[in-house]
Amino acid sequence: MGLRLCVLVLLLGDLQLQVTSAIRSFNIDYENNCFLKDGAPFRYISGSIHYFRIPTVYWKDRLLKMYMSGLNAVEVYVPWNYHEPLPGVYMFAENRDLEGFLDLAAELGLLVILRPGPYICAEWEMGGLPAWLLAQPNIVLRTSDLDFLQAVSKWLNVLLPKIKPRLYINGGNIISVQVENEYGSYYACDYDYLRYLRATFRSYLGEEVVLFTTDGLKESELQCGSLQGLYATVDFGPDVNITKAFERQRLYEPKGPLVNSEYYTGWLDYWGHPHSTRTDEVVAKGLQAILELGANVNMYMFQGGTNFGYWNGADYNRGYKPITTSYDYDSPLSEAGDPTTKLYAIRTVIGKCIALLDILPIISTSPPIHSSFPLTFEALKQAQGFILYRTLLPYTILEPVLLSAPENGVHDIAYILLNGEYKGTLERDKMNAINISGQAGTTLDLLVENMGHINFGSNHSDFKGLIHNLTLGYTILSNWLIYPLDVDLAVSPTWPLPNKGSTGPMFYRGTFTTGGINQDSYIKLPGWSKGQVWINGFNLGRFWPVRGPQHTLFVPGPFLSASAPNNITVLELQAAPEQPHVLFLDRPLLNGTSSSTHKVVEL
Repeated sequence: MGLRLCVLVLLLGDLQLQVTSAIRSFNIDYENNCFLKDGAPFRYISGSIHYFRIPTVYWKDRLLKMYMSGLNAVEVYVPWNYHEPLPGVYMFAENRDLEGFLDLAAELGLLVILRPGPYICAEWEMGGLPAWLLAQPNIVLRTSDLDFLQAVSKWLNVLLPKIKPRLYINGGNIISVQVENEYGSYYACDYDYLRYLRATFRSYLGEEVVLFTTDGLKESELQCGSLQGLYATVDFGPDVNITKAFERQRLYEPKGPLVNSEYYTGWLDYWGHPHSTRTDEVVAKGLQAILELGANVNMYMFQGGTNFGYWNGADYNRGYKPITTSYDYDSPLSEAGDPTTKLYAIRTVIGKCIALLDILPIISTSPPIHSSFPLTFEALKQAQGFILYRTLLPYTILEPVLLSAPENGVHDIAYILLNGEYKGTLERDKMNAINISGQAGTTLDLLVENMGHINFGSNHSDFKGLIHNLTLGYTILSNWLIYPLDVDLAVSPTWPLPNKGSTGPMFYRGTFTTGGINQDSYIKLPGWSKGQVWINGFNLGRFWPVRGPQHTLFVPGPFLSASAPNNITVLELQAAPEQPHVLFLDRPLLNGTSSSTHKVVEL
């Protein structure tokens, strides 16, 4: 009878997976001043790339380098004149294959912030507007002029239907769409024009997509460039006071996420003027200040590219200034796509701000599963490792209330986070409740670790995960998003990771050399709590020195390189030392004490 019951549970789990699907959403949480992606707080770290300035054969290379630099999104302009060179003649093939570029970004795990204009600036020929518009000598560009709106309407009727199925909420990767571009810098200040664009974008893309504007920091720019119903963001470089810059945004968006839609990593060049540069240190310092405020950021540019042919634009500021053919922009990736020292400086900064939850899309083996109540590892067909269970607090808790797992319902350890902040653990047979508090709608995550299925003794039907409902006070928690995980996917030698101690699930990395030898050794983690260790991509296993007795992990000599740098990655699940480092010993510590020679590796 017990066997039949086990089979029944698995069948019910399979049925649930077939009839439920992940809820995809991307919106603004005005109460908690952040974006919400699939109901959870989200921040993007993005970079601008222009597909129209890069040969098609290089698209994947550039996007992959951006992804491996720690970005989770790219910001993309769409130049109208590039796709409609003559009235009614539309070109979306080869280097103009916008849809192919967006789909490629999706394949590589990058979200997209789309900027379809109709005006884009971008130091591009006529700011992306087709020059054939000027065949009507009395046309007034970027206004509610009827001739201009008629042309815009025809263009958006072609473009926006290509965009809609690629919105994140529709299964694609576009999380937000910009309306116009820095309109507050234009003389017209025509709100009817912005209202027309808002209505048109909504009619094609729906009411759920996040629409936004971008403007400079001057009051006049924000006043003329923003409109109710379009989320107002700002742009600025590292040469301003970051806190005061965001205070400007708060004048027009008192609540919601802080967003710098163009953080300038360099600048454009004019013929006859010196090449523009910004130092690595200045750009990195400004970026760190933005991230420390919890803000979202797009780096303009991450790779500039080239104004091939006749596509360069020109500025008019106290005279006519045409822009050079090179659009290198002193970017983190050079005009040829090569990493620069600026890229490495930026990667270091990003690495200080990445936790396990920040790379959830990378380590998830499938889209999240929506279930009214928790599902076990076995129901999700996962044998080992970790699964993340996510829900929202159903009500505001001013005084701490018990989050509990009755009937020993956690198999085996659950690491508890509220809005990404580590709160403690629940552990099988040891700790079945902790006190928590928070606002209604706060994201509650439980990262559950399978510590090993029973191999001897009673209860061989050892299901893993949350095997019973969790309660918050007297309320049974429901409406879960469940993420099957493969944390080994985070072990990449080019993924940026923190180098300072923190709490909660976090990855750390370092490199070391062996002095020309690759002999057996043992790794010790002084000051660490609990987690996993990888060397050169091989999972050595668990460490748990705070529990003991084992204090070292065996490192077989053949796993090490005698001639090249070796990579070490540590997943700390609870609390890392302030100065993360590890020791390599010549003998094991299996009971907490030993004398040995050692080598120190700082992470």
